[in-house]
Amino acid sequence: MSDAALERFRTLLRHATFSHDGAEGVDEAFDGFHADLARLFPLVHERLERELVAGRSLLYRWAGDDPTRAAVLLAHQDVVAVDDDSRWTHPPFAAELDGDGEERTIWGRGALDDKAALVSTLEAVEARLAAGFTPRGDVYLAFGHDEEAGGTGAEAIVEQLAARGVEPWLVIDEGGAVMDGLLPGLGPTAVVGLTEKGIMNVELVVEQAGGHAAIPLSGGSTAVLARAILRLENQPEPPHLIEPTIGLLEALGARMGGIRGWALRHARMLRGPLAKTLASSSPQLAAMTRTTRAVTQLRGSSSKNVVPERASATLNVRILPGATVETALADIARTIDDPAVQLRVLDGADPAPVSPAEGPAWEAISASIREVFPEAAVAPYVMLQASDARHFSRISRAVYRFLPFDLRQEELQSIHGVDERIRVSTYLRAIAFFDALVGRL
Repeated sequence: MSDAALERFRTLLRHATFSHDGAEGVDEAFDGFHADLARLFPLVHERLERELVAGRSLLYRWAGDDPTRAAVLLAHQDVVAVDDDSRWTHPPFAAELDGDGEERTIWGRGALDDKAALVSTLEAVEARLAAGFTPRGDVYLAFGHDEEAGGTGAEAIVEQLAARGVEPWLVIDEGGAVMDGLLPGLGPTAVVGLTEKGIMNVELVVEQAGGHAAIPLSGGSTAVLARAILRLENQPEPPHLIEPTIGLLEALGARMGGIRGWALRHARMLRGPLAKTLASSSPQLAAMTRTTRAVTQLRGSSSKNVVPERASATLNVRILPGATVETALADIARTIDDPAVQLRVLDGADPAPVSPAEGPAWEAISASIREVFPEAAVAPYVMLQASDARHFSRISRAVYRFLPFDLRQEELQSIHGVDERIRVSTYLRAIAFFDALVGRL
C-alpha cells in the first residue's frame, strides 16, 4: 500500500499548479491535477459529492450519520513560484525519489506546502471508504486553488457553506508541525495554531523636488524615505505575550526542570521578562511577541542620473492578535513621525479569532497527534503566516492549524524555497494522522 500511495503522491506533485500572476500553463496544470485526483481516488469521487467552486477550488461532502454535525479538512492545491530551477538538486516538478530508510525522500515543489496534506487526507478518506466507514457527521474536504495568492477560492467555499447553514465543530488546515528541540534539551513538540497573524501591505510614499543627480538637493525623496525605513527598523513594537504563546510556554515548561522550566510554567506571572527574552532569542520567537514590519519593495527613479520626485516602499506587516489593521497603521505612522511620508494601505486583514485549547475539536486533534506521535507533547501556538483557515473563522469557532509532519529545520526552511522535500516516513505518518482524525469525526 505504501509504494502505491507514494506513486499517487508523486503523480500529483508533477502538476505545476501555480497561482501567482503571470504563471503560464495554469489551466492545463489544474485540469490535469483534477483529472488525476479523480483517477487515483475513485471511491472519493464516486461516493462523495464534488463541487467546483470559483473555477478551480474543490469542495467534497462526505455525508455522515448526523447532518447537523460538520467538520472541515482544509488543504490547498496551488504552489508558489520556482524562480530558478537550476538551483534545485532535483527538478522541482519531477517528484524524484531517492535515499534509503529514514532518509528516503520525495523532492518537489508542493511536497510540504501543501500537497502532502491534501493527498494524505485523500488517502485516509479513500481507505476509510474502502473499509465501509461512515463518519458520525458530515465531513467536508475543502481544497482552495489560490491560497498563495490571497485565498479567494477558500473565501468562495466559506460563502457556499455559510449559505447552507453549515457551522463546523472542527476545522483544520496547514500550520504548526512536530518540531524537535524547540528549546535545547526538549523533546518533540506538536504545535497547533489557535490563531494566525493578520496581514497588511502598506505603501510608504514620499514626493519631493527631484532633478539631476549632478546637483542633488538635501532632503530628497529617497533620503526622507530611508529615514522612515530606519525608524521602523530601529523601533520595533515592544514585545508582549498573548494567550496562545503563554499556553505554548507553559506546555514546554511542563517538560523541563530547573529554573528555566519553573519560569516557563509561570509564564503568565512572568510575561513581561519572558516576552523580552523571546524577542531577543531569535527572529522566529521575536515574531511571536509583536506585530512585525518588513520592507519588501523599493521604487525610485527609472534613470541612474535622476533624483526621483517620488520614492516609495512596500511594507509587509504581520499583525499580532489583539491588534488590528487600524491600530497597526497608527503605530507605523507614530513611529515614522514625519508628515512628508504618506501611508496608503494596499490590502489588509485583521488577525483571526483565537480558538480554544480545549473542547471536543482540540481533543480530537490532540488525541490523533498522540496516536501517531506518542513521544510528542501537544501545545498551542500563534501561526505567523497567513492561511486559508482564517476565512473559516466566519462559520466556526474551532479553527486549528496543524501539519502532521515531523520536520527537521532544513526541511522547514525549504518551504517556499529551493529543494522543497518530504521524507517518505513523514508522509506516511501524515496519512496515519488523517486516518486517526477521520475516525474521530
